Amino acid sequence: MKKINRERLYILKDSFRGKRIAVIGDMMLDGYYWGEVTRISPEAPVPVVAVGEEFFRFGGAANVAYNILKLGAEPYPVGITGQDNENGIFQNLLREAGITSDGIIGDPGRPTTVKTRVIAGKQHVVRIDKESKDPIGKETEDKILELFAKKAPELDAVILQDYNKGVLTKRVIHEIIEISLRNKLIITVDPKFDNFFEYQGVTVFKPNRKETEDALGIKIRKNDEVSRAGQDLLKKLNPKYALLTLGEAGIALFGNGDEEIRIPTKARKVADVSGAGDTVISTLTVALSSGADITEAAYLANFAGGLVCEEVGIIPIEADLLFSEAEKDSK
Repeated sequence: MKKINRERLYILKDSFRGKRIAVIGDMMLDGYYWGEVTRISPEAPVPVVAVGEEFFRFGGAANVAYNILKLGAEPYPVGITGQDNENGIFQNLLREAGITSDGIIGDPGRPTTVKTRVIAGKQHVVRIDKESKDPIGKETEDKILELFAKKAPELDAVILQDYNKGVLTKRVIHEIIEISLRNKLIITVDPKFDNFFEYQGVTVFKPNRKETEDALGIKIRKNDEVSRAGQDLLKKLNPKYALLTLGEAGIALFGNGDEEIRIPTKARKVADVSGAGDTVISTLTVALSSGADITEAAYLANFAGGLVCEEVGIIPIEADLLFSEAEKDSK
């Protein structure tokens, strides 16, 4: 694939600033309890973790919004939380980051989605999930659609970020796409298994290998299987582009009538793949909104995903790091 030259990188980096991107989907918190194990519990054969540090970070669609912020653009997250203690933590994180909470709806009938990890030293002991996977009700659907319809004329793009936690119902998906098309917005999708085939006619549909295998009922191991899967996605969903992420094998890009493009991963040493998909969809969308063509956007998104894989934990990609490393690669 052709690399992006230095001058073009500077133009794109400047264009990232101020782009307005809505992120609609499942907002989450990632909680961490770090400590040490010095004994086994007398109550059961389990380790006792003496907690030394406790903190929370954005998870799910909220992490996508945070990545957009760190890339220099303006995120507008739309989703739901509970009306519980964890919602207070979530709102504090939004305030500290400078991200608007105007699109966040508190639902007293649901918990704020929280994934809490207990870690002893470098060992992940257990993860505790607090969530509801039930689809949101009509009243909450109405609120989400009303919020987005009012905001859409001010936006450059929208990301539909699905983790199958109930926010992206069929109705929400269809009407968000319809509103976005009316407002000529770029629409990118990071799907999950439920409602996989509801995302019709978007700009970029970006599943990973596992999601594609599950949805199409196939195995994707060889190059020709990747190619067939990409063509199937184009036929069944009619996006402008399908971008299939393949983990350590990089990405495959497909467009109707266009030549298939393969981009190898840029990770020099994979330490942790957590959050890489969030980084890819964020970077891809901001780049497209900034005037990048699809190959430039895919290159930058793949590069960003590779960089975060070199770090342990879920971290955002900073624009300065992304473009400085991309500049080195362009030489």
